[in-house]
Amino acid sequence: MKAAFYTLGCKVNQYESEAMAQRLAAQGVTVVDPAQEADFYVVNSCTVTAESDRKTRQAVRRFKKLHPDSIVVLTGCMPQAFPQASAALEAADIVIGNKSNHLLYDYVLQYLNGGGRIVAIDPHNAQPGEPFTGDTITDFHARTRAAVKIEDGCNRFCSYCIIPYARGRVRSKPLPALREELAALNDAGFCEIVLVGINLSAYGSDLGCSLADAVRLAASFPQIRRVRLGSLEPDHITNDVIAALQAVPEFCPQFHISLQSGCDRTLRRMNRHYDSADYLALCRNLRAAFPDAAITTDIMVGFPGETAEDFETSRAFAETVGFEKIHVFPYSRRAGTPAASMPDQVPQAEKARRAAELSRTAAALRTAAFTRMIGHSVEILPEEWRDGLVQGCTANYTPVQIRSDRPLPPVLTRVTVTGVAQDVCLGELMGGEISDD
Repeated sequence: MKAAFYTLGCKVNQYESEAMAQRLAAQGVTVVDPAQEADFYVVNSCTVTAESDRKTRQAVRRFKKLHPDSIVVLTGCMPQAFPQASAALEAADIVIGNKSNHLLYDYVLQYLNGGGRIVAIDPHNAQPGEPFTGDTITDFHARTRAAVKIEDGCNRFCSYCIIPYARGRVRSKPLPALREELAALNDAGFCEIVLVGINLSAYGSDLGCSLADAVRLAASFPQIRRVRLGSLEPDHITNDVIAALQAVPEFCPQFHISLQSGCDRTLRRMNRHYDSADYLALCRNLRAAFPDAAITTDIMVGFPGETAEDFETSRAFAETVGFEKIHVFPYSRRAGTPAASMPDQVPQAEKARRAAELSRTAAALRTAAFTRMIGHSVEILPEEWRDGLVQGCTANYTPVQIRSDRPLPPVLTRVTVTGVAQDVCLGELMGGEISDD
């Protein structure tokens, strides 16, 4: 039997697809590329925006149209957040949610044995206390680094976000289970680990530990030379956590910390749990602790009620922080959230104009950050080789390209940054590979 996965959304979804694929492989199922013929196709959905839902529906219908005799499975965040709408998507033969991913093979067998169409969406607990569940991985499709999910759920309830309904409350992977998973990835030869979660900063708040404990654990394995964090929220990154991270040599000083707006008036309507002064103080504390830190973020434009003055306040704040990279996106109405019914919705054309203006600011900041790196000696982890160029990333996740007539092994390699091209630094190899001593 052959299975194929089509994954939308974040690194957590990518991890969960990897975990499902490995469980299927252990049961004798061959996992193939979604462009190939398969007995069943799994669409692992994202539901952050209405556009995410549209892409999910489109993928489900496309696989059923192209492979009418195959089974199409819909799972992920969309069924958890919108079970009725997902159940109504008739092109899906099996509809489950991310809480039931470990039962995928059982439901496929049930369908094959004549059980008919299956809709089995187990809701997350409405209150804290749900245990952390899910399979672990021993490999990852990106051979240079592996993403490891250590946290699920969110307690924040931002006014624009459906994710607490799609993922439930905060819950953390216990350290003993994490140790076993990391040991397998270490033995598989992975040099870099990326710890990911839905609200990663909240890791350990239900277990009496912190994100720094997970970082220290990952760094304790001899093959793992880098430990990186996925997207963060500003809360829980205390001075004690920063000091603990600073003491781990393998920790990568890249911090993607969601801002959403640099205007306090907008942050209050978003139900974000900080103001711009809190955020700026955190960034300054991180840069004081990590001189090579890269701080990147997400900023939304056109949130309901955002005036032209509010937008300019937010844009100017981005310049004050001096982000190394900004993901700019216009507000998108998400059914089921308070913001969807707020007054003073910003017209689409104005949202597009603000997004373009902020993107120009973001591009200038990124070019300035790259330019500051010229002349520096850095370590990159080679990832891909194409057209005589090897590209890898520094510890702070700056992309660097060097010329090479062959692929380089996925080990830390010393280069000198010599220039800047389109959204990448240019470099020259110096001294070859970094040894383990």
